[in-house]
Amino acid sequence: MTNQNTRTAVLLMAYGTPNTPAEIEPYYTDIRRGRAPTPEQLADLVSRYDAIGGISPLAARTLAQRDALQVSLDALAPGEYEVVLGLKHAEPKIETTVNDLATRGFSQIIGLVLAPHYSSYSIGQYMDRTRAAAEPHGITVSGIDSWAREPAFISFLAQDVRQRLASMPANTKVLFTAHSLPQRIIDGGDPYPDELRATAEAVAAEAGLASWSSWSIAWQSAGRTPEPWIGPDILNVIDDLAASEAASGVLVCACGFVADHLEILFDLDIEASQHAKSKGLAFARTTCVNDDPDIMNALAQRVIALK
Repeated sequence: MTNQNTRTAVLLMAYGTPNTPAEIEPYYTDIRRGRAPTPEQLADLVSRYDAIGGISPLAARTLAQRDALQVSLDALAPGEYEVVLGLKHAEPKIETTVNDLATRGFSQIIGLVLAPHYSSYSIGQYMDRTRAAAEPHGITVSGIDSWAREPAFISFLAQDVRQRLASMPANTKVLFTAHSLPQRIIDGGDPYPDELRATAEAVAAEAGLASWSSWSIAWQSAGRTPEPWIGPDILNVIDDLAASEAASGVLVCACGFVADHLEILFDLDIEASQHAKSKGLAFARTTCVNDDPDIMNALAQRVIALK
């Protein structure tokens, strides 16, 4: 190890994405824990990327989030923090980055996942991987497990919900969505659904959504596996809304996602949008956080509070 580095490393973690079409197959194989996809599975995923322009903008969005967090930390605590990326399914992977930090003499890592809602399946796994990689180097690790109730996050979403509802037809229902997880994880007591509900209730209150009849929770982007995933799925909720006499539109607040990527640009903007319109419902969604400076500043303050 080199000389001791007095700065604190902020390991900003995200899912990762292929950077080029050639990387789609190895990326998909990594998601499948080393099992290569069938030609049909690969073709289906490639077709989804093709539908949004050939590749996801997630890599660029994640880099922009890293840079924005660094700017906020430099303004609040100059010279004290360095923000680095660690990804789950693409390079630089979490372990790669932690090992690099060790060679550069860092002794403290604060982990922050670009997902607001805690689950042992997501944020828990990211933090476990960080600690496992850091332990042999004697690096201490702390982390931000949840920012589901972060006021800046809630205000960002609530303001957008209000603005978009103003241009939607009467009787538009707001659906708060997040990525579905296998039902077995929830059956084991995972807090993920409660985390999503906490965000939804806070946004609904700030946006002035009067009652349960004006909003609900739906799940999206379930994995294509034999086991059951939590629901109701957004497409099924849209079907139910279309079958009712009261609904005329749907506004999706995809609060479980904080960057534009495949699950937003295809699953919502193409698949859910077309499904809603085919059922006679108007459709819109709120803007993703991406590198919004107010939210990045709020996250920077949470990082500093942990030191």
